[in-house]
Amino acid sequence: MKTPWRLLATSLAFAFLVPASLAASAEPPGRRALRIHDPSTIVASEGAFWVFGTGKRILSAKSTDLLAWTRLDPALPEAPAWAATIAPGNKGAHYWAPDVIKIGERYHLYYSVSEFGKNTSAIGLATSRSLDPSEPSHHWEDRGIVIRSVAGDDFNAIDPSVLLDTDGRIWMAYGSFWRGLFLVELDPATGLRLVPDSPPHHLAEADEIEAPTLIRHGDYHYLFFNVGLCCRGKASTYRILAGRSRSVTGPYLDDRGRDLRQGGGRAFLDRSGDFIGPGHATILNENGREWVAVHFYDGSRDGQPSLALRPLVWTKDGWPRVTD
Repeated sequence: MKTPWRLLATSLAFAFLVPASLAASAEPPGRRALRIHDPSTIVASEGAFWVFGTGKRILSAKSTDLLAWTRLDPALPEAPAWAATIAPGNKGAHYWAPDVIKIGERYHLYYSVSEFGKNTSAIGLATSRSLDPSEPSHHWEDRGIVIRSVAGDDFNAIDPSVLLDTDGRIWMAYGSFWRGLFLVELDPATGLRLVPDSPPHHLAEADEIEAPTLIRHGDYHYLFFNVGLCCRGKASTYRILAGRSRSVTGPYLDDRGRDLRQGGGRAFLDRSGDFIGPGHATILNENGREWVAVHFYDGSRDGQPSLALRPLVWTKDGWPRVTD
């Protein structure tokens, strides 16, 4: 069983700064789209926008306008000591599908350590007081393993998506292939699991499922996820489905009442022309405007992975829908 990397979309503050051209395309006139795989939540902080992605010790990039991006040095100063034990075949210290969130006074960077096609994996955590490498308070400190999977487990501990809920509790959705997507609660004080030996909540299961993104909108928690295959350029079959629940722990149902643990899922975003294999949607909400950010394969650039922002609306019965 192969386990494709997830396509994690973005979340950012100040969405009113997003030009209309960027909302419809990953490449506004005269600009080169950000080339990134598995982009994290975008964070607006310290006068700029920051994003992380799959790469050697975690790719990082900075922008002042969401159009032009500057690649920075790898986020992690060195490979964590425990990574070689988790994934000895990962020789290049390439870590996948990060997510970033601010909890208290620190930024928490969650990321996947694994080998392609295996579930001998772990989600690691590093924290820093600043995202800006030029600031003295910037330093990603290894906090260890959040959750681990080993051969024989029915889940794969990769693709973290972290939600700070309205009640102050923190949750992490994760998973890829095997029995699908799961959820654990995190400790706000440490960013690690609140109860390490508690059984995870099972959220969704389907063939070729991965890349969960968990958000809160109104009275519901929404779970976005991918089915299909990524990482094949123009041949990628990734598409995004969604479900919702009044409880963060589920059950999550689609618009026809089907349980996501039994193959349910409402269609959200699929291929359209050169917009191929959209992955891991995140909803952006600022100043009354909403967007969905995704990673996709650009058919006009031979399948290059790129970042796109698209306008988002909600139907009268409370389902997300992308507009042109």
